[in-house]
Amino acid sequence: MKKNKIRVGISLGDYNGIGPELILKTFSDSRMLEFCTPIVFASGRIFSYYSNMLKIGDLPINLINHADDAQKKKINIVSVWREETKIQPGQPTLESGKYAYLSLKHAVDNLANNKFDVLVTAPVNKKFIQSKNFDFKGHTEFLASYANEDNPLMMMVTENLKVALVTVHEPLKEVPKIISKDLIVKKIEALHHSLITDFLVKKPKIAVLGLNPHAGDGGLLGDEEDKIIRPAIQEVKEKDILAFGPYPADGLFGNARLLHEFDAVLAMYHDQGLTPFKALYFSEGVNFTANLPIVRTSPDHGPAYEITGKGIADITSFRNAVYLACDIFHNRKFYKELSANPLPKANIKE
Repeated sequence: MKKNKIRVGISLGDYNGIGPELILKTFSDSRMLEFCTPIVFASGRIFSYYSNMLKIGDLPINLINHADDAQKKKINIVSVWREETKIQPGQPTLESGKYAYLSLKHAVDNLANNKFDVLVTAPVNKKFIQSKNFDFKGHTEFLASYANEDNPLMMMVTENLKVALVTVHEPLKEVPKIISKDLIVKKIEALHHSLITDFLVKKPKIAVLGLNPHAGDGGLLGDEEDKIIRPAIQEVKEKDILAFGPYPADGLFGNARLLHEFDAVLAMYHDQGLTPFKALYFSEGVNFTANLPIVRTSPDHGPAYEITGKGIADITSFRNAVYLACDIFHNRKFYKELSANPLPKANIKE
């Protein structure tokens, strides 16, 4: 039986960044339109401007008013706004931030109404998107609030490495005040669940990082490992979750053999996890928001204003975000069907 094409909703991001280029170049490959049906929430004028600037012609663009009107094998653009906007490639503005929010809001509203299946978000500028309607530190927090989920999990994903975070967009000085045993337990449990349902790992093994250099070095360099992190690991082990650590971040990421023994790594804070991840996989990694009822991915980079309009943006991460969103959608469906119809236990007589 052939699978139905997944409908991929896409928010534009900051139109003065590389978002429009990523979308146009990704779906200018006709094979991508065979793979899924893109539905972009934006303005036709934005894509007309960038397709002319980047000299990308003969695209099967379908301008529509509603997501219901999307067609297969087309780049469907839902007209979120029709008024003219000032396009300034490479320059973030309050106006481009305003329309980045409008695109995102229309996309999530349509997703909530089952108008498409998965959401891929192009990069925004976290400062210029701020408004009375968007008082969040990023996509992760906005989507968690929209879904009324108090334990979202930010993950960076490639085939070879998955890194999740306990704290996300928090100032470093605040991290020791935020982490607690209960919070770490919740994040380990969310990561464990995601590995099973989203990635179909049967019995995940999770490496948990320490907070301090050398994972505290026996209390010499900090006591959070002994007071908070180890007790959290012990608690989840009692729930039959295979979590290990705490490991020093440099020791784990510097030891490829040890690192590859685990299905995922849980880092305590943003740069502890993302710096080594991006050093290894920057061009291909994907940002995935786990532990939400919806599937949302994005490329693992920002708007890249310094190269906007030059036609040199690497689409690999964005394209992988589309692939991963579709894979997770199928995996969740498969896991749900498998769980709903387990094989009956056989009564074996001795």
